[in-house]
Amino acid sequence: MAALLVNAAIFGLSWWPFRQLDALGLHSLWTSAVMYAVACAGIVAWRPSVVGELIRRRGLWVLVLAAGFTNAAFNWGVLIGEVIRVVLLFYMMPVWAALLARWVLGEPLTVAATLRIVVAVGGAILVLWQPGMGMPWPSALGDWLGLAGGFCFAATNIWLKRHAQVPAPARAMAMFSGGMIVPGLLATLLGGTLVPWPAVPVWPWLWPALALTTVFVVANLCLQYGTARLPANVTAVVMISEVVFAAVSAIVIGQEEAGWRTATGAAMIIGAALAAGWTAHRPGRRSVGTP
Repeated sequence: MAALLVNAAIFGLSWWPFRQLDALGLHSLWTSAVMYAVACAGIVAWRPSVVGELIRRRGLWVLVLAAGFTNAAFNWGVLIGEVIRVVLLFYMMPVWAALLARWVLGEPLTVAATLRIVVAVGGAILVLWQPGMGMPWPSALGDWLGLAGGFCFAATNIWLKRHAQVPAPARAMAMFSGGMIVPGLLATLLGGTLVPWPAVPVWPWLWPALALTTVFVVANLCLQYGTARLPANVTAVVMISEVVFAAVSAIVIGQEEAGWRTATGAAMIIGAALAAGWTAHRPGRRSVGTP
């Protein structure tokens, strides 16, 4: 459990180093590309055959795109948006997972799943709504990125389940390749407009970026260690603590505020996510769970 808590803490606090690197001249999209390029190099050095396997298995390229957009959207969202809102909207993921599982995997949309969707959507409405704004739509790019990241994360989980027979190194290579390619491509296309080019000289941000890469590798190792040794429903409960780490750090360090609407909406979204994770991994059930 300690390993999973370390993982949740690292990802929940990741918004802060992304903002520090941005201040040094490296936007979070470029940071993501650098981190996952290093991870890809490590996998290729360990097992060179995964490159050919990734090329041959065309279905894995959907995983490349889904995982890539997940990282790009979340890491960009917590850089420019309100951390609490972005993370909560990201954890709308069980809504998208239930709908995608019905469409892609043919899994039934049960009454319980429908109720969780209603609760989570109600929570999102409370998080998004502001007096006098009319319809509670996302009001900033960060909000949209949080929602998009959660949708892509759900798609990643669905596609991992659909290709569960594919060897783990090939799936990992697909996900890490996406984390390198998609943010790097978006940063290049948006370079000079929404995304600044990396600052030159590179030394102020290069070593912190490599240090952050090491931290993220540790986080992934902790995730693999913890999930292999704990029941999946316990894993789902522990991993949702990422929201707590993100929210507390955003309030203490980022001086963000969370009113009663945000707090109530958070409780509804987290509750729906926990219920989805618990139900998905209950003995005898086969549905998609939370991250």
